[in-house]
Amino acid sequence: MKQLLTLCLLAFAFTARAQAVMQFETDSHDFGNVAEGTMASYSFKFKNTGNQPVVIANVQASCGCTTPDWTKTPVLPGKTGIIKAMYSSAGRPGVFNKTVTVTSNATEASKVLSIKGAVLTKDEIKPTLTAAQLAKSPHLVLDKTSHDFGKMEAGQQPTARFVVKNTGKTELVLGALTAGCYCVGYKTSPAPIAPGQSSIVELIYSQRQLGQVSDAVTITSNDVSGDAKITLRATIVRDLSGNSMVKESGTAVPFK
Repeated sequence: MKQLLTLCLLAFAFTARAQAVMQFETDSHDFGNVAEGTMASYSFKFKNTGNQPVVIANVQASCGCTTPDWTKTPVLPGKTGIIKAMYSSAGRPGVFNKTVTVTSNATEASKVLSIKGAVLTKDEIKPTLTAAQLAKSPHLVLDKTSHDFGKMEAGQQPTARFVVKNTGKTELVLGALTAGCYCVGYKTSPAPIAPGQSSIVELIYSQRQLGQVSDAVTITSNDVSGDAKITLRATIVRDLSGNSMVKESGTAVPFK
């Protein structure tokens, strides 16, 4: 009986000592001033100072404007991992203060990390930058500034392709699209563009207003010199089938 009690106590003591511990370098970060359109990103680093692997179950942001990412594999004792918080500043001028909550098997099962800063318009932030900072900033150049879809049927969603080149010195990050209508969007989320590199950006157009239309679209980015402006044009008809007939040997046939 005494031996059984001793074994139970030893097992309990071992279990109590077996734990995963997340030791963060810091649990808050201040971005300071952020140019509107920038994706402000910070990686919170932690070390597992326990004797069991750290397994992160989930990371939940306090708002849709903040996107979290994290180390998905178990972090072994003595090893390090990250919790990445990315704040989209496009269309959000002003002060921000957001959190991400980390849920794991660590001794502190729920850990809150915070980010804050102030989003300034490009006109506001440009005077605060030094000549060296301006020289190192990304720069967005488009191969064209307009696209005409011609005739299109209401309800269709054609795609316009633009080539975006980064002629700056640091990574170019494209942000949100703004337009007078809710009819323009990215076909796929654009990836960051390295200095000196180009990328094809595809925009989906879903204008339903009949007749000749023209929509001005702004592509926001972390280019402090300004946002890119493009114009999308089209002639919207109710049904293209009635406009796709040609005369062939005196008989109307579908367009070939």
